[in-house]
Order: sequence, then C-alpha cells, then structure tokens
Amino acid sequence: MPSVAGPDPADTAPGGPDEPSGGERGSGGEPGGGEPSGALRYAPAADEPGSFRAKRFWSSRRVPAAITAAITFGLAGLFLYDVASVRSGREGMHWRRKLADELATRHLDDVWVILGAAVCAALGLWLLVLALTPGERQVLPMARRGPEGVRAGLDRHAAELVLRDRAMEVSGIRWARVVVGRRRVRAKVASHFRDLDDVRRDVSAALDDAVGQLGLAKAPSLRVHVQRAEKKA
Repeated sequence: MPSVAGPDPADTAPGGPDEPSGGERGSGGEPGGGEPSGALRYAPAADEPGSFRAKRFWSSRRVPAAITAAITFGLAGLFLYDVASVRSGREGMHWRRKLADELATRHLDDVWVILGAAVCAALGLWLLVLALTPGERQVLPMARRGPEGVRAGLDRHAAELVLRDRAMEVSGIRWARVVVGRRRVRAKVASHFRDLDDVRRDVSAALDDAVGQLGLAKAPSLRVHVQRAEKKA
C-alpha cells in the first residue's frame, strides 16, 4: 500500500524555512526587507482591469446653485409682490415702471441693451458649463480593481507630496517641486553634484514607477526638468 507523507515538522514549526526570522522579514517598511519605512508599495498587476471604467467625480456646485437660487427667489418674490400690489389697486413700484418703459422705448442697437444681453448670455453660458462639466479637478479618479471594485479618488495635493518625496530619494537632489495635473505631471528638480543627464534619467525612472503605483485610472504623462542648484554663499 502506498504511504502518504505528512508535512515535515521543520516546515511547519515556528522559525522553519518557510517563515523568516523576526529580523529578516521581507515586507516593505520592516527590518531586513530592504525597503524604506512606511506603507508597503503597491504594484498593480498588468492584467488588472478598471482604467477605462473610472470616471471623474462630479462636483455638487453648492455655491453657484445657492447664489442662483437666492437671486431667482429674490427677483420672483419682488415681482410677485409688485404684481399683487397693482392688482389690489395700488400703484406699481417706480423701478418696475421705469424698466418697462425703457424696454418699450429703447432700440435693440442701444449700447445698454447690447451690454445687458451680453451679460445675461455670459451668465447663462456659465451656468450651462457648470451643469455639463464634472468639476472636482482636485480629485484624480483611481482605477477600479475587479468587477466589484470600489470607486475611489486621490487628492491631487497628496499625489504631489508622494511624487516629490519619491524624487527626493534620488541621489544628488537638493530640492524638488512636482505639479500633478489630470493629463500631465511636471517635475522640477535641482541637483548640486551629479551629472544632470544621470539625474534626469534616475528621476524619470523613479517618478514613472511612482506614478504607476498611485493606481490612477489614466496614468498622466511625465515631464522632468533638471537644473543645477545654486551654490550657497
């Protein structure tokens, strides 16, 4: 009868070959792992879906909506009060009679008529733009991992801090500034002792890897500008 071999006690005992010792853990941010302290860096798999599913977040537009509602409510209430006052036998307000007279007597090519129409058209166009555009430019949509992935966003300022810190890890960098946009990442760094071409190559590689680890739905393009740092007096 064939025998069935059980697990080797050395493989399952604490401290066995499958379990690293306390000082040789391979997780990022722990001793012996070779990674800097902090959260474990996430490397998305090549076959993970989601980049085409994530859309921009829509702004609630509370301030424009509140202003428009307040102005509309005020004007409607004022006109309603004046109409009710006229219907009750009182004389209408002077400003409304003056406005009706101006609208009836002024020609369409008058400067004030054209100016008023232009202002109204500009306000209407502004409201249409606010209604049809998502807004929330400070939130970058992240990729949804899997069919039931959570829809998440990354603050643009937080992404700038992460990329700036990653750029500062490159040898020879004195200071770094990173601006993250929806389609482009602009990095400007200063080096004080290394060759600028080598610094540009290392910073581009580090930031390209960091942008991929941010988990954004659409990875922005990267532009790196390297300059020589000014010598301190």
